[in-house]
Amino acid sequence: MKKCSDVMTKNPVCSLPGDGVVKVARLMQSKDIGSVPIIENEQTKQLVGMVTDRDLALRVVAKGRAPKSMTAEDVMSREVVTCQAGDKLRTALDAMSEHQLRRIPVVDDNNGLVGIIAQADIATRFDKPERTAELVKDISQSCAT
Repeated sequence: MKKCSDVMTKNPVCSLPGDGVVKVARLMQSKDIGSVPIIENEQTKQLVGMVTDRDLALRVVAKGRAPKSMTAEDVMSREVVTCQAGDKLRTALDAMSEHQLRRIPVVDDNNGLVGIIAQADIATRFDKPERTAELVKDISQSCAT
């Protein structure tokens, strides 16, 4: 069984709590990603939240709020499900299915961000196509409801 470190994207792009939501959205656009981990600072890279495209849609656009006056901290999800680099990949897959996640941050023992696992990482780096298809189906169906 592979470990999370075998499939994760190392050193993912991230933002700080004080970064504006427009900056975060542009980062998502330029990197073609659906979420940005929010770290306390560049030194510790301690994970404090996540901003997803869904967060921007529901907490900014749907509420008619002014994006230029909002920060990542204003819209980020603070309770983030994570895994560790040394965990078995099965642990991350189960957490993604259980919590209906399309991506999961990978942290070290101090909650420092070291990577991220997205559905695309699993699809391209996991050697069990049938399990990959099952996982993507489970997550997609759960997220659609």
